[in-house]
Amino acid sequence: MDTDIRLIYDRPIGFTDVTTHYCPGCTHGVAHRLIAEVLEEMGELKNTIGVAPVGCSVFAYNYFDFDFVEAAHGRAPAMATGIKRTLPDKMVFTYQGDGDLASMGMGEIVAAAARGEQISVFFINNTNYGMTGGQMAPTTLPGQKTSSSPLGRDVETQGYPIRTAELMSSLDGASFVVRRSLHDARSIRNSKKAIRTAFEVQKQGLGFSFVELLSTCPTNWGMTPVNAREWLKEYMIPQYPIGDFKVSSAVEEIIKGG
Repeated sequence: MDTDIRLIYDRPIGFTDVTTHYCPGCTHGVAHRLIAEVLEEMGELKNTIGVAPVGCSVFAYNYFDFDFVEAAHGRAPAMATGIKRTLPDKMVFTYQGDGDLASMGMGEIVAAAARGEQISVFFINNTNYGMTGGQMAPTTLPGQKTSSSPLGRDVETQGYPIRTAELMSSLDGASFVVRRSLHDARSIRNSKKAIRTAFEVQKQGLGFSFVELLSTCPTNWGMTPVNAREWLKEYMIPQYPIGDFKVSSAVEEIIKGG
């Protein structure tokens, strides 16, 4: 009998040894792991400062084993701007949900991108205000039911979803803007590559980088984790297509080299 046991999957050294508060099936934890793995692989863990949002990931600073600060609701890009301008050699990123970034903080994120701030932004889109009970968000799909739109989002009275990546790509200061997903293994691998590129863009001083990650919220969607992944694939991706929305020529060279 072969008794050789090999460890093939372990906690990244960029994580603290605690259990997260996220609901079963939530992909915040997946996004966290990808960021920690990339920073470890780049040798940047001790040189990084993250900015936590208000929302489900408000306690992100408890899970990453490097410097973190907490911003007021929607103000993570402004705080990250101040940190990066004061400490330009640091790797600075914001981690934000759709309520924090696309609603309360829309003015902040647009201004940061327009200025071409040398920060990386990771935007988690799960189509609802997860922390406060699943209310309708700027990203809620047409017809999608939430706790504040029980009959489904009515675009005639409540407007259309905001495609944030497309909006960011229209701003001159942005150099890398993409959308990826976290619903299956292939998508997760592609998300990790995008996160790595975003940090490389910052490291080389090439401008503002933005990675939108489509994420599941089984609890507020009222689904099992498996069904939530399928729902994301069937309904979210047609509304929020996966793709590269802005990649500058300098960033293309990074991607080719990687």
